[in-house]
Amino acid sequence: MSDAQALTGSIAASHVIKWLRAWYSEGMPDAIDLEIVRQMLPSTPYGAGVREIKPPVEIIGDAFEGMLARDPDDHAVWGIAYNGKARGERQRFTIAHELGHFILHRSQKQSFNCDSQSVHTGIDGLRQIEREADEFASNLLMPGDLLREWISNQRIDLHVLSAIAKRFQVSFEALCIRFIKFTKQRAILVYWDNGFVKYEWRSSSAVRTRARIRRNGDPQEPLPGTLAADTSVEQEWDGTEMSAAIWCPEEAAHMKLWEFKHSYGARDRILTLLLLESAEPRSWDRSWQDGESFDSFDQFVSNGQLPVR
Repeated sequence: MSDAQALTGSIAASHVIKWLRAWYSEGMPDAIDLEIVRQMLPSTPYGAGVREIKPPVEIIGDAFEGMLARDPDDHAVWGIAYNGKARGERQRFTIAHELGHFILHRSQKQSFNCDSQSVHTGIDGLRQIEREADEFASNLLMPGDLLREWISNQRIDLHVLSAIAKRFQVSFEALCIRFIKFTKQRAILVYWDNGFVKYEWRSSSAVRTRARIRRNGDPQEPLPGTLAADTSVEQEWDGTEMSAAIWCPEEAAHMKLWEFKHSYGARDRILTLLLLESAEPRSWDRSWQDGESFDSFDQFVSNGQLPVR
């Protein structure tokens, strides 16, 4: 396998972060400066044969997400575009995503048009390279070592996660997804759209202990007795304690969990975070060893945002 084939989004991001930390003399800021990354990349091993990545330009469009393209008149120059209608955090993720394409995929194509269709269809391998670019963006914007440090040795609630998201200048949803990957707690994150489950993520410890939400149909609806099902509760950022068995059928009756709830806009979209008490891994559950993804990349495209970048 060649070096190019072996390079992943997370490895590339770790190298870029290492270069940034060496570049800053008094400590790298919590929020990655993507302008510095853009200017730096052509002078690194990841920019071989490239003289310049032009400053990102704004494009207005409903379906448009972002774009990376080579200058047809000068093959040593590349450019990035992003959707000017998107929120600031999403614009940052899009630019980081396109920089991921620059590092990982520019030898494959001369342009990458990341509209909603290409992100979701998976036609001609598009889904895979979009995943890889998302992986780069998430690892770059939310360095795992910092996140692991910030979530250690403190009680986690949605206030804490929101504050960390602001430090990184990423969306609240993106940070919650990233939290699931790095927490040592048994944690489950569920995204509801119009009253049905759209995505579910489980932490590695939740997978090992076979903690999963109870199924009540297809599509899955909120379970009776939960905050997710209670339309009178719009937000619960401090958490409500309840029996874990209400949510998770494999849990003993005495086990507890804390349910957190965040509702969006008209409340047709809800984010549920479940933090369960510690438990010993169930030795008969081998799904975590068989490649079951607790990032749920097989169930959604974006590693960084909900429902897309």
